[in-house]
Amino acid sequence: MTEKELCDFVYAETRLLDDQRFDEWLELFTEDGYYWMPLTHDQPDPRLHTSLLYEDKLLLKVRIERLHGKRTFSQQPQSRCHHLIQQPTVESADDEKGEYVVRSAFHYVETRIDQQALYAGWTHHHLVRQDGALRIKLKKVQLVNCDAAFGNIQLFM
Repeated sequence: MTEKELCDFVYAETRLLDDQRFDEWLELFTEDGYYWMPLTHDQPDPRLHTSLLYEDKLLLKVRIERLHGKRTFSQQPQSRCHHLIQQPTVESADDEKGEYVVRSAFHYVETRIDQQALYAGWTHHHLVRQDGALRIKLKKVQLVNCDAAFGNIQLFM
């Protein structure tokens, strides 16, 4: 896997989120994949420490179904988002095992009606090659101010 292919994967994944193509985005995850947002800097483990989010594929699917729901009044009108990401860097690559870690810094804006929130941080995509395609084993979103009090984060960073 080339560096360009890994970076292009991150850009494409981000575009799916900005375009609210959540079902397609979910398909990028492995069956045992996780989406993790730590509560503290350098949090070593999502299971032994409280996290802002630690969701497996089933919980992500439930959130996406809620976003699509006609009776989800908190999403009428829908929230929108925009990612601005720095060029990703490949932190590690093992072509033999088909395992890769890609890091990118981001600014993320989420808006609904007249409310807008700005978040900044770093994302680590732990990717694996399955059946010739890249899949997300773990997406770790580390916010700069992860230990702050937050309102509802409706979408995905």
